[in-house]
Amino acid sequence: MQRADYDMPFLLQYENVAWYEEGKVRILDRRIYPTEIIFVECHTHQEVAQAITDMVTQSAGPYTAAGMGMALAAYEVKDLPIDEQKDYLDKAAHTIGYARPTTANRMTQITENCANVGKLALDHGTSAIEAIFNTTIDSLNRRYTIMDKVGCTLLKQLPKKGSVLTQCFGETIIGTLFRAAKKEGYELEVYCAETRPYFQGARLTASCVADLGFSTTVVTDNMIAYIMENKGIDVFTSAADTIARDGHIANKIGTNQIAILAQHYEVPYYVTGIPDTDKFGREDIVIEERDPQQVLEYRGIKNTLPSVKGIYPSFDITPPSRISGIVTDKGLYSPYDLATYFTHEQTRFY
Repeated sequence: MQRADYDMPFLLQYENVAWYEEGKVRILDRRIYPTEIIFVECHTHQEVAQAITDMVTQSAGPYTAAGMGMALAAYEVKDLPIDEQKDYLDKAAHTIGYARPTTANRMTQITENCANVGKLALDHGTSAIEAIFNTTIDSLNRRYTIMDKVGCTLLKQLPKKGSVLTQCFGETIIGTLFRAAKKEGYELEVYCAETRPYFQGARLTASCVADLGFSTTVVTDNMIAYIMENKGIDVFTSAADTIARDGHIANKIGTNQIAILAQHYEVPYYVTGIPDTDKFGREDIVIEERDPQQVLEYRGIKNTLPSVKGIYPSFDITPPSRISGIVTDKGLYSPYDLATYFTHEQTRFY
């Protein structure tokens, strides 16, 4: 089986996202990469769920960690009666699936599928661990292959030689877009918004783009107007954690304000991802609020006086009026016409 992570940067190779082996799951700690390359080891599926909650991995990383965590859940109860194993898998699917509320609809698709695959294996007298692990690898190959189509479609919206601004870390789309750009000989200057408070743009996106050989510049989140006005940004692009049918999208906090600036400076903004079947409008999007301490300090270093308070909404919502197009596995759509996306047969993504 050819793996779909060929020619990907370090961060996006399967073993370096999350990996089950011999009763544990290793997850690359993206909170500190690339300063340090450390893998968090989880010995229970609850520890995997907590790692996802704590953003040890993020973007699409939790989807991989979820599948590997389900394989670990199967390992935890491999010596119990079959009925108890099945019940445990169902409970683990819920625990891992709801580790982060905004993406629970996508995560539960993964964990519930893994539970069903594991239960079917048990009915056939085969290993639930192996079955869940293999379906997770299949899911990775499927997702990377689908996002390769998205990346190639987005590439057509970029100039052969120009400047691109990114926001946060779009994981697979970053890898597939710039892998395709490298293959097609594009000469791109890539500006990565640093993305506070975890600096995913600076640490993760910039690392992947630089690994693939493109000129890469990190800018702070409050420099966007300056670079749009003075550096000639051709395209702004981001992934989305949620894409509702009415064209509203949720992505890392700060995305909406960049979209406002892009609209002002007439820079097209392309969102990448797969629309959510169960999100019909803005009112269906749940915004996760995280521990404000993550705003008040970084890596244990306090930035404020003890009396100062913080707030950390993890995502914000960008309306369709600020989006030039939504790039999907089926092509480029107007954010006002996503209903058309659902008139065609749906691709299994997770």
